[in-house]
Amino acid sequence: MASDNVTLRLAGIEPESIVDGPGIRLTVFVQGCPHHCVGCHNPETHDFNGGTLVSISEILEQIDENPLLSGVTFSGGEPFEQAKALLSLAKEVKKRSLHLTIFTGYLFERLLEKGKQDNAILELLSLADLLVDGPFILAKKSLELQFRGSSNQRLIDVQKTLAAGGQIHFWRSSFESL
Repeated sequence: MASDNVTLRLAGIEPESIVDGPGIRLTVFVQGCPHHCVGCHNPETHDFNGGTLVSISEILEQIDENPLLSGVTFSGGEPFEQAKALLSLAKEVKKRSLHLTIFTGYLFERLLEKGKQDNAILELLSLADLLVDGPFILAKKSLELQFRGSSNQRLIDVQKTLAAGGQIHFWRSSFESL
């Protein structure tokens, strides 16, 4: 498998989450974040030198051991700071026909710009089903929001948005396709 030698710097893995996207998911928390949002839920993930190195194959073993999973979530830290390594994992996730959610402090539009210099960002984005974008803003925090911490963050249906040439389509709470 091509992903055998690929490693990620991780803060941790949540093997069964119901709050990081639709259905039961394995959530991968990457280490390293440039955003440093005030009130961040995971401030221990900010240090780019923290966490531990974990191989993609180790993560795939955890995914394959759980037949209840409907998807995988990349959270953080900032996933797009490790786009190349996560791309290897995302391709394997999609081969398994699992839903892929990615949380990012970047706006979708900024990821498209960054992708002009780093194609791995665009490739990773193209594999996502749901993108939760934008920084966490403490003044806009709400515990009533689905899959996000502050009301400025958007739930973007990535596949519909890319098919529409970047015109953003917001994700609807529908689990029929899972």
